[in-house]
Amino acid sequence: MSFVVIIPARFGSSRFPGKPLADIKGKPMIAHVIDRAFEAGASQVVVATDDERIGEAVGERCTVCMTRSDHNSGTERLAEVVKTLQLPEDTIVVNVQGDEPFVPAENIQQVAANLADRPDIPMATLATPFDNADDVSNPNMVKVIANQHQEAIYFSRSAIPFDRAAMLERTESLEPGGYLRHIGIYAYRASYITRYVEYPSTVLEQLESLEQLRALWYGDKIHVDVAVAAPPVGIDTPEDLVHLLSIL
Repeated sequence: MSFVVIIPARFGSSRFPGKPLADIKGKPMIAHVIDRAFEAGASQVVVATDDERIGEAVGERCTVCMTRSDHNSGTERLAEVVKTLQLPEDTIVVNVQGDEPFVPAENIQQVAANLADRPDIPMATLATPFDNADDVSNPNMVKVIANQHQEAIYFSRSAIPFDRAAMLERTESLEPGGYLRHIGIYAYRASYITRYVEYPSTVLEQLESLEQLRALWYGDKIHVDVAVAAPPVGIDTPEDLVHLLSIL
């Protein structure tokens, strides 16, 4: 199976400016993401950025594609890369965020393989069961429900499905393992990325601030599988990074 990993990486961040360049064990964060992508077996790794500083930090580790700075989402940035590099329509593209230095290589490979195994589906992603009941109500942790065919029904920042007995009647405690937390890694075919960005934005994705809802709104299927490896700890602020480094 052949696949390409594209890593969108912005320098600007309200909570952590320059995050992709933050030092982790002597290497910039973005370099660790690149390493994980190659470990997964990617045939090509591309860093998509609008900032020369990130491009310079990447050096010759992989392909660098300079993109526009006015994109509204990472998917739009991927679409520009697909066009610039003229990737064949059937190319499997895995979107790995530039601030995920500890993303398991196994998960990158898994989401690419899942898409390759389902030619009828244009998009695949991963999830993991919650292990803490308090996290289920955290709007920063996105929930997903899927049908018996492992196809997404809906993504939300709210707790879905709604456990009426546990949340209203309080007749039993909430079971976090019954909820799936979405992991923000995606695989698409190159042709679908081009099609997706041509869709008009939708009310649902604006309300939830979740761009994957655009795909569901227009009737496109998203494959959802439980990640084979534990998802990485999120790094949203400099304090998150300091804490993570202290426990490594």
